[in-house]
Amino acid sequence: MNGVATIEECEEFANSDRVKDVLGDGADAFKAHVADLKANGAKYCDCPACTIALEILDKKQYLEKKSVWIFGGDGWAYDIGFGGLDHVLASGADVNVFVFDTEVYSNTGGQASKASQIGQVAQFAAAGKAIQKKSLAEIAMSYGYVYVAQIAMGANQTQTLKAIAEAEAYNGPSLIIGYAPCEMHSIKGGMVNCQAEMKKAVDCGYWNMFRYNPAAKAEGKNPFTLDSKVPETEGYRAFLMNEARYSALTRSFPDRAEELFAQAEEDAKARYAHLQKLVKLYGED
Repeated sequence: MNGVATIEECEEFANSDRVKDVLGDGADAFKAHVADLKANGAKYCDCPACTIALEILDKKQYLEKKSVWIFGGDGWAYDIGFGGLDHVLASGADVNVFVFDTEVYSNTGGQASKASQIGQVAQFAAAGKAIQKKSLAEIAMSYGYVYVAQIAMGANQTQTLKAIAEAEAYNGPSLIIGYAPCEMHSIKGGMVNCQAEMKKAVDCGYWNMFRYNPAAKAEGKNPFTLDSKVPETEGYRAFLMNEARYSALTRSFPDRAEELFAQAEEDAKARYAHLQKLVKLYGED
């Protein structure tokens, strides 16, 4: 038992060569005391420290689980801190990571990150980013023992709370990626419309919500749950035009904007189709 010496351990110490080095002249008295404890049926040491530890362990059902959370942005999680994040997730430790995904380096000037989307205008991507966003969620899911969720509070508060509760309850590493519009997005009407913008992002298929819970496998359930509904056929382009980080490209590079936005929309459709395949794939395991 952690923190409490058993009577057998006390007896072993009392009969060892170390007892005199530790207790000196008190070694014989300690040995006699241990013998009395054992004769009276004691199972554990009765010193003050062990006695207190036993009292605490006797009430362990009232002790709360220690909850460890790490919070960071996408610049850290997808880019400069990815190595550290990957190391934490791969460790198997019971730790929760929450990533606020703004799809740009929000705090250092608005530079493009690996979380930035195709066609997004940002520093180092003035003509619109030309390559896909990194799939941090699927990288984490590939371990098989990491809880992973993508959420958007403005789109579905119930799914958000469920993901946080599941991550906290899961005995292992967890990663929650939350869609987080910021001032760099330049949403029409300002940040007062942040929550509504999250819903638009999910409805049109720009952002997908799902949960991967390894604990469900032990219960014979599919560990992968796709929480986003089939995206609206019309709405993706309207969503992009509601934010200056995209609409600005139509003014500076109109032809390139058309090309990148069309590619982004097709990628969004393919991404949702891929997630639907994951539902079947994980369900077959």
